[in-house]
Amino acid sequence: MAELRVVIAEDSVLLREGIVRLLEEQDCTVVAAVGDGDALLKAVEAHRPDVCVVDVRMPPTFTDEGLRAALVIREQYADVGVLVLSQYVEERYASELIGGNPGGVGYLLKDRVADVDQFIDGLRRVAGGGAALDPEVISQLLVRSRRVDPLAVLSPREQDVLRAMAEGKSNGGIAQALVVGEGAVEKHISNIFLKLNLTPTDGEHRRVLAVLKFLDS
Repeated sequence: MAELRVVIAEDSVLLREGIVRLLEEQDCTVVAAVGDGDALLKAVEAHRPDVCVVDVRMPPTFTDEGLRAALVIREQYADVGVLVLSQYVEERYASELIGGNPGGVGYLLKDRVADVDQFIDGLRRVAGGGAALDPEVISQLLVRSRRVDPLAVLSPREQDVLRAMAEGKSNGGIAQALVVGEGAVEKHISNIFLKLNLTPTDGEHRRVLAVLKFLDS
């Protein structure tokens, strides 16, 4: 099999050196091993590897630096595969990474690194433009996709009204667009507030909060 050129981004020195040694034993060439997102981007620009192995959480904030760097790589270096390693499944990060194009991307839990054959197989698939997704990642993303849409409680007409609200239309503008009376629009809006659990105590902010629910869905 063709030799892989790899960049590793992992802030834990022990884990980073462990991955380096593991890959070198599998006839991969580690062209750079770094500890933060900025260094990762510089290494990718300098070496143009076949694939990167990236930790999600790295300095300075240990939140999503690795993931943000991975997204930049996906956007700017389409020919570079990205294999993210995480301690546990982080749904939002996995969804962002995979996006609409699952090719050349992987998301594995760090526990999988212990299974050398599985890890190397996933790495080669990602480098070749394929995907390597941990079964637990797939399971949790499927669960997330099946969650109830908060707007499902609204009738089609109420959803039309809320969509018009999100477009910034006034009650009069909504009535004109939907060819109904303003009284009907006001009734629909009251039902929307009720069904979305937006109480009168939310005051004038109820309209904004309803629109935010629409945009979030």
